Amino acid sequence: MKVLIACEESQVVCNAFRAKGHEAYSCDILPTRGEHPEWHMQHDALWHLYDRWVDLMVVFPPCDHIAVSGARWFKEKRADGRQQKAIDFFMAFAHCGIMKVAIENPVGIMSTLYRKPDQIIQPWQFGHGETKATCLWLKGLPKLIPTNIVPGRENRIHKMPPSPNRGKERSRTYQGIAEAMADQWGALP
Repeated sequence: MKVLIACEESQVVCNAFRAKGHEAYSCDILPTRGEHPEWHMQHDALWHLYDRWVDLMVVFPPCDHIAVSGARWFKEKRADGRQQKAIDFFMAFAHCGIMKVAIENPVGIMSTLYRKPDQIIQPWQFGHGETKATCLWLKGLPKLIPTNIVPGRENRIHKMPPSPNRGKERSRTYQGIAEAMADQWGALP
């Protein structure tokens, strides 16, 4: 299967699909932090909305302006256009020409402006004893089945101290979730 992981510079999900034998590529405007730059396309993921070579697209659009965690700044972000730009970016993937699409984002305004997510998952359902509600909007894909429910419900992401890399680390996909995506969605015909 040919898989495009849009808005991913970490290559966590890309590597999980590659480990299962798929031809997977990450795509982001940022350079990759991953170990395989040859599997990374550094440009706007919007270029691929109608690519016929893509069998499955997993999208991680930036959530800075649409997640409820930043609600106290929504008025400012609406006024200067940042929020609408983020909404339009999200919706471009929701309406793209690819038949199998998963869009990942935290709880935010897209549940109201677009539609409720098909699924909300937690890291503790996939082997990580932490909480981080993650919404999935699915097109042509089944819901993920939890693979390893573990005890412990630490909110590590919320408690991360300020740092230059805080945003990147908060948005990084958990390995167990990436492997579940590759195992379950990668096995589809």
